[in-house]
Amino acid sequence: MPATSASAPGKVILFGEHAVVYGQPAIAVPVNQVSAKAIITPLIAASPAAIQIEAPAIGLDANLDELSADDPIAVALAGAFAALSVEQPPAFKLRISSTIPVAAGLGSGAAVSVAIIRAVAGFLGRSLADKAVSDIAYEVEKLHHGTPSGIDNIVVTYGKPVYFIKNRQLDTLRVGAPFSLVIGDTGISSPTREAVGDLRTDWQADPKTYDSLFAAVGEVVQQARAAIESGATGALGPLLDANHGHLQAMGVSSPELDVLVAAARASGALGAKLSGGGRGGNMIALVEEPDADTVALALQSAGATNTIVFTVR
Repeated sequence: MPATSASAPGKVILFGEHAVVYGQPAIAVPVNQVSAKAIITPLIAASPAAIQIEAPAIGLDANLDELSADDPIAVALAGAFAALSVEQPPAFKLRISSTIPVAAGLGSGAAVSVAIIRAVAGFLGRSLADKAVSDIAYEVEKLHHGTPSGIDNIVVTYGKPVYFIKNRQLDTLRVGAPFSLVIGDTGISSPTREAVGDLRTDWQADPKTYDSLFAAVGEVVQQARAAIESGATGALGPLLDANHGHLQAMGVSSPELDVLVAAARASGALGAKLSGGGRGGNMIALVEEPDADTVALALQSAGATNTIVFTVR
């Protein structure tokens, strides 16, 4: 068997994070400037089912049977084998690499899972439907996020902008006119599981207040969808600002995120908000294309450890 590889993009949530867990819609898009990659090579002389795993970025160099049953890589592999009805795969080495920052709201975990699942299928000369890939990746997302909405695995698997409502049929989004965004990374690792869990505790203590916030976010998302599909992308700026305000009220922003959001607005961005779990990770800013570099430099001056400029089409 020849070596096989597969990759998967990162993602950002444009609108609706956190509220999406409570039944509200969200909009997310792939970010192809960063990706995860899985390369599988056969181990000719090894015993059947011997699987070596290398992930230098996290210091992992181990055999599959040395990983715990709930390790995300082990779960992704087990899900792929089960979906392909493979009880004893041929021996192989899996090498994982990624340019997606971990715990930063860019879908790192989902991208790694999708890359692994597709690489396994390709190595075995098989293919899996996108829905099957997404479903397996969702099981891995539960390990990362506790009670995930499912948006990360869907956007990363399908590689398209989506309008997402939990437990609803996939609804891809038509982009009426391209628009440019700048991502600013606080450099602060922020596991989504913790923010989601704390917010759930707050919601349980005061459901009326938080349900109102979630509903307000849902209204913003619906207005944003209309603007994106009609090509009225300038209207997205105030909507980003409004969404950020609701996320601040939920307690999921941070001083570092707020500083970057303010810096983006002051340097000419049309609007800005945190993206993802919050309390660190990334923020996004809507910009006119000629202003993208200026905003990126302002974010770096304000403390961003990395910036990405990309266009949604």
